[in-house]
Amino acid sequence: MKEIGHWINGKHVKGTSGRFADVFNPATGEVQARVALATKAELDAATADAAAAQVKWGATNPQRRARVMMEFVRLLNRDMQKLAEVLSSEHGKTVPDAKGDIQRGLEVMEFCIGAPHLLKGEFTDSAGPGIDMYSMRQPIGVAAGITPFNFPAMIPMWKMGPALACGNAFILKPSERDPSVPLMLAELMQEAGLPDGVLQVINGDKESVDAILDNPIIAGIGFVGSTPIAEYIYGRGCSNGKRVQCFGGAKNHMIIMPDADMDQAADALVGAGYGAAGERCMAISVAVPVGDATADALIEKLIPRIEKLKVGPYTAGNDVDYGPVVTAAAKANILKLVESGVAQGAKLVVDGRNFKLQGYEDGFFVGPHLFDHVTRDMDIYKKEIFGPVLSTVRAKTYEEALAYAMDHEYGNGTAIFTRDGDTARDFAARVNVGMIGINVPIPVPLAYHTFGGWKKSAFGDLNQHGPDAFRFYTRTKTITSRWPSGIKEGASLNFKPMD
Repeated sequence: MKEIGHWINGKHVKGTSGRFADVFNPATGEVQARVALATKAELDAATADAAAAQVKWGATNPQRRARVMMEFVRLLNRDMQKLAEVLSSEHGKTVPDAKGDIQRGLEVMEFCIGAPHLLKGEFTDSAGPGIDMYSMRQPIGVAAGITPFNFPAMIPMWKMGPALACGNAFILKPSERDPSVPLMLAELMQEAGLPDGVLQVINGDKESVDAILDNPIIAGIGFVGSTPIAEYIYGRGCSNGKRVQCFGGAKNHMIIMPDADMDQAADALVGAGYGAAGERCMAISVAVPVGDATADALIEKLIPRIEKLKVGPYTAGNDVDYGPVVTAAAKANILKLVESGVAQGAKLVVDGRNFKLQGYEDGFFVGPHLFDHVTRDMDIYKKEIFGPVLSTVRAKTYEEALAYAMDHEYGNGTAIFTRDGDTARDFAARVNVGMIGINVPIPVPLAYHTFGGWKKSAFGDLNQHGPDAFRFYTRTKTITSRWPSGIKEGASLNFKPMD
């Protein structure tokens, strides 16, 4: 059985705890490896080494650090196929989807090549007689990232790229469900020229997470995962005096107006609702057509599209639409929520409960589901399902549709499909959600903008990637400087205001 350890001080090392977690092949249900789970002592030792390595890295000029990012991007493109296949084998997503996962992380790394510009401070000359004032951005020291299973390449790069470009050392604690790609990224970073110890990859579970939260050296923490865990990490991390940003769950609504192109809307919903088996925080899980005529037309368009979806392992070719979910427990939870929807009165228009894939009966495959006549009191509406399940909530008016998105406790992303500019502008201005799509079903901002939700989807003041990331991973220092030509009047014992 293959054993996966950690990446510490520039090399692979075995774990010492004696504790392991199984790494499954989601398509077959078989255990393909086991990953070591670090102790607090292992995490603390790796952090101390990172702090020592950070001193020289932080003193390296930003342009030289950016060249490491530039070389990393080249190497990432070189190894794209290999990374995607490993990612698919542990996560279950298709190879094209895995490449998209890597590509979206790569784009943030490309943005980090521009770090020297983003790290510039401000300057005011002659703030007073002979007095200049200026600010500088300096690294916070050692930062950490706790990243989820659903994007094992993208989100680690969203975290470590800006942190390293700013001159910090970085402790990455990836998901123990698909740990291989984060370790491969560390190898590529070393090949790109990153000094040993500046990036440490520690695999683990709650013990490692708590060690990160309590370690006095770690100054900042980024997290992506479920809302309950986000709240826990945010609360404990902040109480320990750390800078913390946490991104939690989602329940993303897509409003379909009567004037929308129904074919376009249906295609968008299928891609956004069922891509990656629905295991993404920006998935559209709630369709809100306005008016029964719109709803009927939409459902009529959706049914044949959903029934034609090809579900299978990543090895079945690039025409597979989505693969298995990540674990047997995830599959069981999805099907439990589907059953609750039926029991609570929703109409199951496309029923994937009996989906079986010949030759892969033990895999974690979940067939596509489509509900109609869902109401806001149902569990399938209130909870994040994180699976290939789309719920349709019928609204009588635009205002009612808007209220569905605004009243839900999550506020990660939302979208509207319409041909009317006034409606689109009103929606974008009023809805209390962090990322908005107008005729765009998955409104994930590009790397030079910031990514972040509102309400119970995000905790902390700054978003991921874009300019906010460079603010999060640096501290601002402001200097008031005076170079007098000579002391002519002797010492001044009074605190004088500036002239």
